[in-house]
Amino acid sequence: MTYDATIEWTRGDQAFVDNKYSRAHVWRFDGGAVVPGSSAPASVPLPLSDASAVDPEEAMIASLSSCHMLWFLALAAKAGWVVDRYVDAASGELDRNPEGRRYLARVALRPVTTFTGTAPAQDALDALHHAAHDHCEMAHSVRATITIEATIG
Repeated sequence: MTYDATIEWTRGDQAFVDNKYSRAHVWRFDGGAVVPGSSAPASVPLPLSDASAVDPEEAMIASLSSCHMLWFLALAAKAGWVVDRYVDAASGELDRNPEGRRYLARVALRPVTTFTGTAPAQDALDALHHAAHDHCEMAHSVRATITIEATIG
């Protein structure tokens, strides 16, 4: 299975070789979604970055969170739990590897799930999240340590 995205940056009238060019760009997905992208302002200061755009680090964390959530919802439905809402205030931290290169070292998923009817006990909720993590292709694609701090809302 292949997934596609088109990433486009245009120089315009910027000098470029002075390294003072905008890092703002566009992500285009096959379904028609267009997402503004940029470097993180922490990496490249404003105004060369666009703080309102999605940076690669945020996108990686969102991808991990989204994949986990989609598996969680599928597994919860299969188990008979009715989920009304799922909100994850996910975050990630960069660190340096032994060669001094920065990488996404840690990701914390903090899903708060609201159920209709009887909610699962914490151990059952944790088991659902563990199973979702085991199924998530994105989680298997990174070397970051991913922790899940799940609660019922």
